[in-house]
Amino acid sequence: MNAQPAASLFVGGRFVEGEGAALPVLYPYSGEEIASLREASTDQVSATCRIAVEAQPAWAALAPVERGRVLLRAAAIIRERNAELSRLETLDTGKPIQETLVADWESGAQALEYFGGLAATLTGQMIPLGQDWAYTRREPLGVCAGIGAWNYPSQIACWKAAPALVMGNAMVFKPSEETPLGALKLAEILLEAGLPAGVFNVVQGRGQVGAALTTDPNIAKVSLTGSVPTGRRVYAAAAEGMRHVTMELGGKSPLIVFDDANLEHAVSAAVLANFYSSGQICSNGTRVFLQEGIREPFLDRLAERLRHVKIGDPLDPDTQHGPIVSAAQAGKIRAMIADGQAAGAQILCGGPGEGAFIPPTVFVDATDDMTITRDEIFGPVMTTLAFYDEEEVVRRANATGFGLAAGVFTQDLTRAHRVAAGLEAGTCWINTYNLTPVEMPFGGVKMSGIGRENSAAAIEHYSQVKSVYVGMGGVEAPY
Repeated sequence: MNAQPAASLFVGGRFVEGEGAALPVLYPYSGEEIASLREASTDQVSATCRIAVEAQPAWAALAPVERGRVLLRAAAIIRERNAELSRLETLDTGKPIQETLVADWESGAQALEYFGGLAATLTGQMIPLGQDWAYTRREPLGVCAGIGAWNYPSQIACWKAAPALVMGNAMVFKPSEETPLGALKLAEILLEAGLPAGVFNVVQGRGQVGAALTTDPNIAKVSLTGSVPTGRRVYAAAAEGMRHVTMELGGKSPLIVFDDANLEHAVSAAVLANFYSSGQICSNGTRVFLQEGIREPFLDRLAERLRHVKIGDPLDPDTQHGPIVSAAQAGKIRAMIADGQAAGAQILCGGPGEGAFIPPTVFVDATDDMTITRDEIFGPVMTTLAFYDEEEVVRRANATGFGLAAGVFTQDLTRAHRVAAGLEAGTCWINTYNLTPVEMPFGGVKMSGIGRENSAAAIEHYSQVKSVYVGMGGVEAPY
């Protein structure tokens, strides 16, 4: 069960031991310590940023297609080693191996592959101006700071690294202290694929390390995946230095099911939108709005399917529902479940569970003003709400400070597109949920964030445009 890396940090192309506080890594299923790391000191964070600054210009000077080849080789290495990398991901996060084999490192490989293939298209624009003309250059920002979350640690590292690196930036990445192992593997793989030393670095630590990274004078951009409270602090700190930012934050997303929806498909989507990865997904559709005509059959079918969920050892290929990432997170989820019950909502199935496990939990008879309806729980807890008509449900769905995602199920495609247009969310799904292909932009509105990850849109957030005016004639002045 040992997953001890060679050292805690990866700086300048080699493993380096941290000089800060101890950082134990626990397997969520058993609580066993599988690795012991150390945080980076403030001086180490500063030194790492300087190393990245020194490495970045030579990397940026390469032809984009050469940078792309490195990313493509890294994607191939990840796929060759997917089994061992997925096992490490399960040990790090507690997610079932049947999930990590298909959804974590594979998603990271897809991001590296996509942006590697995009490299040759990273061109500017020629603008004719009569005799004169202008052109634009798309240039890297410099050194980007990536700050990851614990729920998809390796995927997030790849999602941030791929567009940053293909544009010629360097990156200093800080994974969550809860799940610090995957980023170190990515750093090794990128180096093996041909990335120059110092272009992608990993520092470890808790909030103070993230703060030191965010405010380092050598950092040009900060990309965070995390909670809204963390996003507020990081955004404010980044603004002090006029740094570029991407904030991919939390959500309390609506999933709207109309009477005419395909029942089995809608139930499947609600399961994926609430209980995959034990509910620890930012875009989850945790407010499930059910039109009155489908409400009872939906809840009956949902309860029937949830009775057969296999909960247990994440390394067992048959396990479908794993543990919560930490005891502290499980405590927060249980407190929210208790709050929902105290407020008058009824539990259809599930409940607080025991130890590291919280079973898939469904609330009925909830109202819009309850805490379980308003606040992000980040666990396997679904809140169902009844509605009558389209105008009502869109208004209620939008009555939140969040705006990460939303979903609608209906056979009426005119209504589906109309509702999707009316929902205040960065990503909307019609008759499906939580699919995030790298070809599609992903990000939020309102308090759920700013900027976009994935797709060609991400290039906009890891580059800057320089305009060059070319005078082809003489220059006249009035005096």
